[in-house]
Amino acid sequence: MKAGFNIKDLFKIEAKPRRGLFALEWVMLAYLVFTLLMVFFTYTKVVNPEAMIWGRVRIVVVTLAMWGVYRMVPCKLTKFARISVQMALLSWWYPDTYELNRLLPNLDHVFAQMEQGLFGCQPALYFAQIFSSPVISELMDMGYASYYPMIVLAAVYYFIWKYNEYERAAFVIMASFFAYYVIFVLVPVTGPTFYYKAVGIDQITAGVFPNLHDYFNSHTDCLPSPGYTDGIFYQLVEDAKAAGERPTAAFPSSHVGISTVIMFLVWHTKNRRLFYCMIPFYAFLCMATVYIQAHYAVDALAGFVSGAAFYFLFMLLSRGMVGKTRR
Repeated sequence: MKAGFNIKDLFKIEAKPRRGLFALEWVMLAYLVFTLLMVFFTYTKVVNPEAMIWGRVRIVVVTLAMWGVYRMVPCKLTKFARISVQMALLSWWYPDTYELNRLLPNLDHVFAQMEQGLFGCQPALYFAQIFSSPVISELMDMGYASYYPMIVLAAVYYFIWKYNEYERAAFVIMASFFAYYVIFVLVPVTGPTFYYKAVGIDQITAGVFPNLHDYFNSHTDCLPSPGYTDGIFYQLVEDAKAAGERPTAAFPSSHVGISTVIMFLVWHTKNRRLFYCMIPFYAFLCMATVYIQAHYAVDALAGFVSGAAFYFLFMLLSRGMVGKTRR
């Protein structure tokens, strides 16, 4: 049968369903154990360790429940639901990195000094000032707001048109996310929007980058995004920041890294039209990470390099961990 969307195929029982956990679920469990051990070893320092532990218990229960549903009705629809639940839970894991990395000394002063040494200034401070046009501002914010739609688009495309590699693509995306989360936990960098706010723009402009130690353990204020404040996409970005942003996950930029992984996955489908249509959104997204002061320029560069590395690494690992699915 030709690959594509056929609603009847969603309910067709698979001939050889996978009995155990998917590779992406094993990756999630590995990260769960890693962070759980950190909680146990820092139990007296972590804020609400009981909530973190019970949160992980609930995720295990949800994972087993979705495994049970798929085992009872092993079809495309239940597989899609099972994988989608894990991808949706990434939004729960993200702020969790803040609870762990704020136990370590903040490193923003190191990255701000690195930025100054490489570029002779702070690109995140001047990018939006130099390109202050409302049109440019909206294009940047549009790119930044395209992050999750790009991920969803790639996953859904694989599910509908490349189903035999759907599980593999989902594994690469999930493994890349958790690889970044491990780095975020161990390398506590908040990014310009938080660091500049804490230090003061005057100090940053003067090239003064003090060590804030554990300041962000109790302070979560950030600067408003620069740009055209009446723009539709500007408001979307600000709403997203207000809903779930934390002083965490700046280095490397997972927005750049994951979107780079997505672009490689789309290229892998051989659908060049889709790939070329996504390039403008990808380009604006990468620039927007610095433009809206979410990241230092070195974060964005490291995001591109790490994203490419993760794609090839996890695609290679997926050959042995993820078997091709029958249509």
